[in-house]
Amino acid sequence: MSRYTGPAFKKSRRYGFSTLETGKELRRKPTAPGIHGTSRKKLSEYGVQLQEKQKVRFLYGLSEKQMRKTFEAAGKMQGIHGFNLLILLESRLDNLVYRAGFAKTRRAARQIVNHGHILVDGKGVNIPSFRVKVGSVISVKEASLEHPVINECVNMDINIPAFLNVDKTKKTCTYTRYPEREELNSDINEALIVEFYNR
Repeated sequence: MSRYTGPAFKKSRRYGFSTLETGKELRRKPTAPGIHGTSRKKLSEYGVQLQEKQKVRFLYGLSEKQMRKTFEAAGKMQGIHGFNLLILLESRLDNLVYRAGFAKTRRAARQIVNHGHILVDGKGVNIPSFRVKVGSVISVKEASLEHPVINECVNMDINIPAFLNVDKTKKTCTYTRYPEREELNSDINEALIVEFYNR
């Protein structure tokens, strides 16, 4: 299955979870999409696990193949498997560009990376799934410093997480450390994702 490129609001309403992390989608229309959206069926144990995996997949904009590869990579790390999965997802370049406030959404961040506007440690990287190492510096390419979309986002009052050190003037961001669990989305139950893949 390829990466989902359809309406984000529709997926948020389907899973009762804000994939844009703004809550705007659910405030506007909290019911599931479709003519029978007012009633939600009770899910089986498998259905609950699948829904949790899908929530995270759509949140970070991954294909199923990418999600499984990331899960397998997380299993080779020391520590808790589910939390390691979230750390790897947060370490993606497109996610960090979004978290640093250089883009309004992860989709927009993905496009900025794809179009070659971003450097990692001074080298151009146009792969959104690139795994950024702790201590690396993400910056906007010199030729893109006046990019209108990036400038608009940088000038917005966006909450930047503590694991990033952002210089809005220079448009640079340092990935100082891995995030703590309490700094990530509390609506995610990563243990259910581990159960889904290990069933």
